[in-house]
Amino acid sequence: MNNGQHTRTVVIKNEFGMHIRPASVFVKVASRYESDLTVEKDGNEVPGKSIFALMTLEAACGTKLNLTADGADAKTMLDHLEALVERKFAEEG
Repeated sequence: MNNGQHTRTVVIKNEFGMHIRPASVFVKVASRYESDLTVEKDGNEVPGKSIFALMTLEAACGTKLNLTADGADAKTMLDHLEALVERKFAEEG
């Protein structure tokens, strides 16, 4: 069953942005789900389950990212990714 496409906008809040460690954590969480994920910044769209692709976005602190998930567990995936970003990837107190 496909529940369709869901979107979410998140703002990177951790001091050093989405460097390799947060990107790795983001991909690890996203990869738990079957739904496809696209991350967009300033018109540049990349696959959200690729660390390398995420790094090309150069998402510094304050960057807005649009997440689009498509599939049966899309909403749950986005809920967890949004919470991860809100927690600053668990990098800061």
